[in-house]
Amino acid sequence: MSARTTGPTRTTGRFTFADWEEQPVGPADATPRLARSTVVNAFAGGIEAGATSAAYTFTYTGEGVGAFTGLELLSGSVDGRKGAFVLEQRGSFDGSGTRCTFEVVPGSATGELAGLSGSGSFTYRAGDTSVAYEFGYTIA
Repeated sequence: MSARTTGPTRTTGRFTFADWEEQPVGPADATPRLARSTVVNAFAGGIEAGATSAAYTFTYTGEGVGAFTGLELLSGSVDGRKGAFVLEQRGSFDGSGTRCTFEVVPGSATGELAGLSGSGSFTYRAGDTSVAYEFGYTIA
């Protein structure tokens, strides 16, 4: 008898920025410089979350160029299963847009999503009004 393994479930959708507030950390005119932001996003598709809570730290290495890390709390559902979870995000940005990868923080999922693990990514292109994401996950 052989063990059967299956890969993660894949889901997709889009999100929009509902609110963005950014503040400098340290000198605002220095390079490199740091900033932090709080953001509210709205997810639709495989992930449904009407108003997330996100906090990011940015490193600007030039004018409009740099990298970021952050955490985002999503409360809603994944493919119809309700609960909440936190994503840890890491990305880079320049004048053309933003590239980001993210992972579920282990142990952060609640409700019908308890045991959720997974990762995904998105690419934002400057000027887009919504951003497509991909997310692969398992629920233990």
